[in-house]
Amino acid sequence: MLLRAPIPLFRARLGFLFGHRFVMLCHTGRRSGETRRTILEVVVNDPEAVYVAAGWGAEAQWLKNVRADPDVVFYLGSKRFRTMAVVVDVAEASRVMDRYARAHPKTLASLARFMLDDPGDTPSQNAGLIAVSVPMVRLPKGSDA
Repeated sequence: MLLRAPIPLFRARLGFLFGHRFVMLCHTGRRSGETRRTILEVVVNDPEAVYVAAGWGAEAQWLKNVRADPDVVFYLGSKRFRTMAVVVDVAEASRVMDRYARAHPKTLASLARFMLDDPGDTPSQNAGLIAVSVPMVRLPKGSDA
């Protein structure tokens, strides 16, 4: 329930309260066809795209839905974007995680202890290990929808 608490704020265009640290992803349920909403932490926010990771792995329901239908809407700050989500390959995920490691080495160390059975010795090693084991999605920014 706590994870869903920000949804009404994003829907009211008050996402700016979360800065650019979180997005609300609106995707279509692959079985129900209904709109689903998920709050995700931003790994990297580029001018052209936002990257998010499936922290619960390939079995995350939102990721399965996005793979089935990549036509999504996401809210970042007070803006709303309609886009086609892209599950990125390991090479791109590694580059993104390496940027995250340089910007947030302590947070990455905590994530590595939580997410990996055998964390690496350096932020760069952990970034690579996470990129291999945690699916990542690029949400290109189009025009504000």
